[in-house]
Amino acid sequence: MRIRRTGTSAVLAAVTALAMAAAGCGGSSSGDNGGGGSGGSEGKPQYGGSVVIDRVADSESMDKTTVFDNESIWVFEQIMEPLYTVTKDGKDVEPWLATSYTLSPDRKTYTFKLRPGVKFSNGQPMTSADVKFSIDAARVEDQGWGYLDVAIKDIQTPSPDTVVIHTKYPWSPFLADIALFSNGIIPKDYGGETKKEFYEHPVGTGPFMWDHWDKGNELVLKKNPNYWQKGKPYLDSVTWRYVGDDNTRELQLEGGQAQVDEFPPFQTVDKLKSTPGVTMTLFPSTRTDYLMMNERYAPLADVHVRRAISLAIDRESIIKSVLFGNGQPANSFMPPQVPYYDKSTPGLQYDMDQAKQEMAQSKYPNGFSVEMLLGKGTADEHSYGQIIQQSLQQLGIKVNFKQVDPSTEFSDEQEFKYQLGFSYWTMDIADPDELVTFAVDPGSGAKSFYTDYNNPDVVNWTHQAEHEFDKTKRQQLYTNIQKQAAEDAFMAFLFYSPYRYAYTDKLHGFYVYPTGNYHMEDVWLSK
Repeated sequence: MRIRRTGTSAVLAAVTALAMAAAGCGGSSSGDNGGGGSGGSEGKPQYGGSVVIDRVADSESMDKTTVFDNESIWVFEQIMEPLYTVTKDGKDVEPWLATSYTLSPDRKTYTFKLRPGVKFSNGQPMTSADVKFSIDAARVEDQGWGYLDVAIKDIQTPSPDTVVIHTKYPWSPFLADIALFSNGIIPKDYGGETKKEFYEHPVGTGPFMWDHWDKGNELVLKKNPNYWQKGKPYLDSVTWRYVGDDNTRELQLEGGQAQVDEFPPFQTVDKLKSTPGVTMTLFPSTRTDYLMMNERYAPLADVHVRRAISLAIDRESIIKSVLFGNGQPANSFMPPQVPYYDKSTPGLQYDMDQAKQEMAQSKYPNGFSVEMLLGKGTADEHSYGQIIQQSLQQLGIKVNFKQVDPSTEFSDEQEFKYQLGFSYWTMDIADPDELVTFAVDPGSGAKSFYTDYNNPDVVNWTHQAEHEFDKTKRQQLYTNIQKQAAEDAFMAFLFYSPYRYAYTDKLHGFYVYPTGNYHMEDVWLSK
């Protein structure tokens, strides 16, 4: 789960009871895909060379079990790999360090066969003992991502190439949970180090291995000579460099000092598309932006007020003026790239006449004043806020801006120190449960995306979906959830937008998944 925090993600360590996310586990087994790569490329891949990725923020930590920011996740995924991983379309999982699994008739025992010949970057073979240690270390419920493994009862290792995981109850999102990066495999007992020592230079089975991290500047990984995918990676090294200024990243890309510019501003997309030597790509994403509404503020506890606000937002205007046309209005709190998204649920779209009718039915027909939280220096948020402020004036709602430091903005929302606020979400796994439980279950640590929304029917459907393996029935449950959540307007769903990357046209095989990750083992440079 990746939520806004100075342009990347938010630390959600307080979240401890969210539901496990996951992907289709309906089959009893899954075949080996042979470790197929992720990105297409032109011509025969060439070996050698180094890639520099200029990015908008530095990493926070390499501890895969407790860190939630994208800029950490996208790096350590190149080092530590899970048994299964998300597919290229973001809607399923495929074998990775495991070649297959079988599921018992009672749907509570998963038996994984491990890929033969896999070694850690230090040359040691990976065995079932490493898998058990890694997942056991990740599933501590009161830390980080442990809540996603809460269905696990125990893990057994009957042989070096076999792992048996027993769950407490049938859990449909299980396989996608196992594919989460927090369940990446590392050496048993941290290779003889303490946990803190290990994550200062982590070891894994991935295509790249640790080199160095000059915090606040650059993080460098080098080629893993023991990688299990024969012939990969092609690159000698990858450097992630923190360059916060948009113009500097663009100049370094054009000048050859960097090969990738992460997240160029929307207003530069068309320019970069016509820049010689540069490829500008908008990758389909699971990013959804929201206007959060704190129901602990009395006017926002009124469903008619919330519906009026959502109906009064001109999403097309925001997309045109702020995203420069690079987006689409959101009809659901779930994004189109996630399984069980229902495009037929209309949500609440812009209709000022209907918005006024909703206000007339509310306890506040003459309007009220409300405070909107904005991060200082976040230009896009200020633009959204001004557009929404002008629209809500027509309903008699006076919006006052409260600016706070971006580093504390999300923590204020977590603590309900806001009335209206902006946030976004991107998926981490190939199942909606991660988002749905976070967003609409008040019993989760997030208290319904920090809105205090509580509809017992929606909560009940959410829990039913977690235990339902029939895809048709599961779809109906998630359709019900999407429709009702939109009707209740617990948040205003704003828009879906792509991941934007500009990179040298000499870079091949670079592909960003809807979940935001990318496979650098497939990337190569032409001379």
